[in-house]
Amino acid sequence: MDYDVARHIGAVAREVRACERDGKPARAVIAGRRYDTGIEDAWDALTNGERIPRWFLPIGGDLRLGGRYQIEGNAGGTIIECEPPRRLALSWEFAGTISWVTVTLDEEAQASTRLVLEHVALIDPQFEGFWGQFGPGATGIGWDLSLLGLASYLEDGAGKPPEGDLVWLASENGKAFVGASSEAWRAAAIAFGTDPGQAKEAADRTVQAYTAGG
Repeated sequence: MDYDVARHIGAVAREVRACERDGKPARAVIAGRRYDTGIEDAWDALTNGERIPRWFLPIGGDLRLGGRYQIEGNAGGTIIECEPPRRLALSWEFAGTISWVTVTLDEEAQASTRLVLEHVALIDPQFEGFWGQFGPGATGIGWDLSLLGLASYLEDGAGKPPEGDLVWLASENGKAFVGASSEAWRAAAIAFGTDPGQAKEAADRTVQAYTAGG
């Protein structure tokens, strides 16, 4: 399946922000997008274990407040907050690191919902090394793929979730999406205060990692 890259990239608002977590310095990668569906439907798509794999990745575990979840081949963690149909927060544990993801939904009209996703990580030596090498795109491109999958699913209910579609990611359309997403996150990094040259080098490395140099 080919996606309208310009439309989907342009639909997302991106921001990098300094913040705190548990009184410690942290950094947030934030992505927001509007969906043409009611807030109850959007919430169900985000939290229903039968619907999540249709736009994201297979997930297992205890999908309720305080429960542990595990995404197949990806992160696991604990559901920290669950306030239907507006707020979901969870820990994001991957490769020996822990960060935090919060999703908020706001109903803009009867059949229009705005989703804002915030992914926060503490600033420690490991984070600084990773951020310096790849910038916000390492996290941001993955979430752009997830928001794309959700948009495609809510619009027509068909298609393979792009996050796990390695064949599509290796296609020209997939590479175009990853490249455009990386450029958008490079702009967000520069707006945050990153040196433009460093931001470009990090964005190029991130594209290389996502496309395996293809």
